[in-house]
Amino acid sequence: MEKNVLGTELEACCFEPKTGFYRDGFCKTGIDDVGTHVVCSIMTEEFLRFSNSRGNDLSTPIPYYQFPGLKPGDKWCLCVSRWKEAYEAGLAPFVILEATHEKALNYVTFEMLLEHKYVPL
Repeated sequence: MEKNVLGTELEACCFEPKTGFYRDGFCKTGIDDVGTHVVCSIMTEEFLRFSNSRGNDLSTPIPYYQFPGLKPGDKWCLCVSRWKEAYEAGLAPFVILEATHEKALNYVTFEMLLEHKYVPL
């Protein structure tokens, strides 16, 4: 059973668009996931621009990789290193803690994630 950063069972991040390194809706990782796609985040225009400025265009679809292209409001499993980079730049998107894999804590602190916890209105 995969665990989240809260120590409970990892919840799904998103099925529409289908996210995760394995495109199963979960922010799981494995030996072939060199980017460690474990942070379930809600995209913002600012973050998408930031990621693009760092050479990772998340807005343009790439059907070959089953990648639909993202828009603000979409949920997506981000590479923990990109999320941390955005955090340090003051542009980190909100995080869904229940769907963020515990391995994120190998790279960022729980407090960093908690600062950006998504709270539904």
